[in-house]
Amino acid sequence: MARWGEHSHPVIQQTLFDPRETATLIFQEALKAGDVHTLVPEALHLDGSRLTVQGRTFDLEKVDRLLVVGGGKASGAMAESVEAILGPRVSEGIVVVKAGDPSRTSRVRLVHAGHPIPDYAGLQGAQEILRLVQSATAQDLIICLLSGGGSALLPAPAPTITLGEKREVTRLLLEAGAPIGELNVVRKHLSTLKGGQLVRAASPAPLLTLILSDVIGDLLDVIGSGPTVPDPSTYAEAVGILRRSGLEARTPPMVLAHLSRGAGGMIPETPKASDPVFVNVTNCVIGNNSLLTDRAGEVARGRGLTPILHSVGLQGEAREVGRQLVATARKIRDGKPEALPACLIAGGETTVTVRGAGRGGRCQEFCLAAAIELQGESGIAVLAAGSDGSDGPTDAAGAIADGTTITRARKMGLDAQSFLEQNDSYTFFSQLGDLIITGPTRTNLMDLYLCLITRPNAH
Repeated sequence: MARWGEHSHPVIQQTLFDPRETATLIFQEALKAGDVHTLVPEALHLDGSRLTVQGRTFDLEKVDRLLVVGGGKASGAMAESVEAILGPRVSEGIVVVKAGDPSRTSRVRLVHAGHPIPDYAGLQGAQEILRLVQSATAQDLIICLLSGGGSALLPAPAPTITLGEKREVTRLLLEAGAPIGELNVVRKHLSTLKGGQLVRAASPAPLLTLILSDVIGDLLDVIGSGPTVPDPSTYAEAVGILRRSGLEARTPPMVLAHLSRGAGGMIPETPKASDPVFVNVTNCVIGNNSLLTDRAGEVARGRGLTPILHSVGLQGEAREVGRQLVATARKIRDGKPEALPACLIAGGETTVTVRGAGRGGRCQEFCLAAAIELQGESGIAVLAAGSDGSDGPTDAAGAIADGTTITRARKMGLDAQSFLEQNDSYTFFSQLGDLIITGPTRTNLMDLYLCLITRPNAH
């Protein structure tokens, strides 16, 4: 763990300090660091006809057509920003966004599609993107806008696989709590677009990709299933993931047959790093989760708290990680009284293994487990929320909990443990009024986890 600065004399009065309100404020301010309309202009610079991004310059006077494609939860806002910078230089484009995205563009067509389970709107959008990039020549320039959610929003199943079959595999892996990396290995090998295959379709046109990372370590082959980067994974790995997850027998037969043919060398692999199609490709990460954790630390310090960075790679089963973060907060409260009040900060993305029939998401389940652990205690409040404003298949970004949560729930006749067993954290927190609801944030930089720590009974 690391601290931003040291101060033994907090500038706020703990008797006036509300950890829940302060945690909510820190989250709201941290979200602003992921504003796409700031991040895209910081990365993309136009000087006359010269377009520069991270040291590479393109002379747009020598470009016949400038095409914009992409997908993801933040791709609509990214398309807005690109249009604001490049204006009429954009010839045309297609970007697939999550249904309900409020973005507005004039030259890039936005296709609204389903997430996290792919739908036919996404399929049509992905097919149109493939046709558009296949029409590009070496004299054109393709700008690809990619963010988390792109895997589900850009379904382009292999010819022998139906969208329904691909949806079923996605559902099975999500319910099994598969990490995003494993989920995407399977999806890449069921696709004609992912795993570097968009580049294969666009070659020989030069391609510039702007990426918002929702993946720990900014692994480019994982973000959106890496349509514009070499794919280090294989068909054999995809088969192995289904087998280890106990899903092999439940996988649609045509899907398993396709992966098995690939593992046996009967289907060409996704393009690897040595493939010459990547010579004219530039991939640029313009934002990641560290923007949120850094900003959260700055805001916490400005509010008189000691910010303590716990992790920028938080992962694992949500309920277990929730309990672990509470244990860490207790150690700080009991072992470092000079640091109080403090804000324990983490970024990352946990997973949920679905065993019940309830509604919820990883951040809500994280907080429900933390609430059970904290029952009756004072001095610790926990907030967990997704930066995209959507935690699992719900309209909530996450939730907030403290030592009073279980007491209030019992007075309402709510058994927290039963809700946890049913993976029904959304229903639990909605009845308490403790959901974090932001609406679509039009960014996607994983989750933010905050523990506000004070001396017991200080608030």
